[in-house]
Amino acid sequence: MSDFQDPKAHLFALVQTALTSVAPDLTDLTFVIERPKQAAHGDYACNVAMQLTRSLRRNPRELAQAIVAALPESTCVIKTEIAGAGFINFFLSSAARTQVVKLAQEQGERFGRSEYGARKKVQVEFVSANPTGPLHVGHGRGAAYGASLAAVLDFAGYKVQREYYVNDAGRQMDILAVSTWLRYLEQFGIDVPFPKNCYQGDYVREMARQIKESHGDRYVHQPWTVLEGVKSAEEDVEEHLDGLIANAKKLLEDDWHYIHNFALNEQLGDGRNDLAEFGVHFDNWYSEKSLYDSGLVERAMDQLEANGHIYLQDGAKWFRSTHFGDEKDRVVQRENGLFTYFASDIAYHQNKFERGFHKVINVWGADHHGYIPRVKGALTALNMDPEKLDIALVQFANLIRDGKQVSMSTRSGEFVTLRELRAEVGNDAARFFYVLRKSEQHLDFDLDLAKSQSNDNPVYYIQYAHARICRVQEEWGGVRADLAGANLDLLGNEHETAILRRLSDFSETIENAAREYAPHLVAFYLKDLAAEFHSYYNAERFLVDDAELTLARIALIDAVRQAMVNGLALLGVSAPEKM
Repeated sequence: MSDFQDPKAHLFALVQTALTSVAPDLTDLTFVIERPKQAAHGDYACNVAMQLTRSLRRNPRELAQAIVAALPESTCVIKTEIAGAGFINFFLSSAARTQVVKLAQEQGERFGRSEYGARKKVQVEFVSANPTGPLHVGHGRGAAYGASLAAVLDFAGYKVQREYYVNDAGRQMDILAVSTWLRYLEQFGIDVPFPKNCYQGDYVREMARQIKESHGDRYVHQPWTVLEGVKSAEEDVEEHLDGLIANAKKLLEDDWHYIHNFALNEQLGDGRNDLAEFGVHFDNWYSEKSLYDSGLVERAMDQLEANGHIYLQDGAKWFRSTHFGDEKDRVVQRENGLFTYFASDIAYHQNKFERGFHKVINVWGADHHGYIPRVKGALTALNMDPEKLDIALVQFANLIRDGKQVSMSTRSGEFVTLRELRAEVGNDAARFFYVLRKSEQHLDFDLDLAKSQSNDNPVYYIQYAHARICRVQEEWGGVRADLAGANLDLLGNEHETAILRRLSDFSETIENAAREYAPHLVAFYLKDLAAEFHSYYNAERFLVDDAELTLARIALIDAVRQAMVNGLALLGVSAPEKM
């Protein structure tokens, strides 16, 4: 990479070279090179002199002068100034400032990519909702965040695998299956009270209808057999439901697996289609059931026991999670011999680590915060490095309409679905608004704003900037290849300088977003870039009598267009050419 392609890295190298003569024992000193708040103070400012003051016990301005004097010659830098307490301000040459336009032309859809991640293998597991019903708006935020995070990490040079953990084993799937079966029985006039802790939605009735249509009365059993020996709901609502599940398995025998798998596949397929329509795709769908079928759960528990981290109490096996910072020990195998969800989760994470990822990132709802120490504790107990596991927490999203919070669930207990949200505001607005805040911050999703065509709507504001650029280029009517010959030295007014600075920060923004697991930084960047462009558009004409100046300005806004296309793609948002 040439000095012009990455001026900031070049300045770092210059300062480090200067340190070898000014402070040879401190060449590994940590210092910052960043944009000064005011453009008049140069393109970049460095705080190295202040960082040296304590160690060398010298005046920072004197140190700054010594460092400037020791800087190697560079065609990137036209002058330096010492400001304030000892900041070194760097002023770049026109060629160094405008090189970013040429990079955008040459790299196209790769513009902004970097090798920051060094092709390290990273897994991002997200959504992973129980396939027991339609995805709701809470899942939507996790989906948008996880998909954008994975895209940002990929763009920053990591080798990314996107995974959905399918909870296709355990009690929740049994509840969905028995809910479907009870609704199926209803269609034959068989009166078994429907428990309130079963799945209530209309989608359950629809699955029951499909089963009846395909198989008639094959799965019909009389009410007294369904309820035989079942504790009443008034006595214990959970034991009542467990009794219904047990009777269903006994009465249906092998047919139970059909109903169970039908309900699972219907809901998993619905969720997969919903996510695909939302622009969210996965490289791997990992089955929880496969952990049991392959013996991985049993193996993980045996290993914990061999390492001395399991004890027996009241007929159940417990993991000593308090030894690893958890608030209490956790059951991993019940007295009836069945493993708990936590046991399969331990095995799943052990399997993730055995697949050789440099980093494993789980995107969880904020309500799972307490789950972190026990999972990391289990990894430590299995002699694995818990620092390789990062948890990104996502807060729920509140829907706002007419300034008031929208009720998130209906009387039947169904949440507002992701599909309903997408139908109302569109995919672009949904994807962008979901990542407009840090994932761990509460998000108020303003439905009216998301649908508005105004500058207050950030999606519209950015997309309109892109469409404006496309319209200007269409009016210009030139050949894009001609932009490579533009005289970029003509770009010097305040708007052009501001845009050049912003474009130069694109790749660094991607790296920061990858480092901090913060795709909202890309959203903020795009808003700022759009603001710079709109100001430029309102202040200047692009198609002027001076053909050279026209070409330079078209080249500049084409670079803006490319940054917008690439940035919006990372967030799963389109870049329309007309609006």
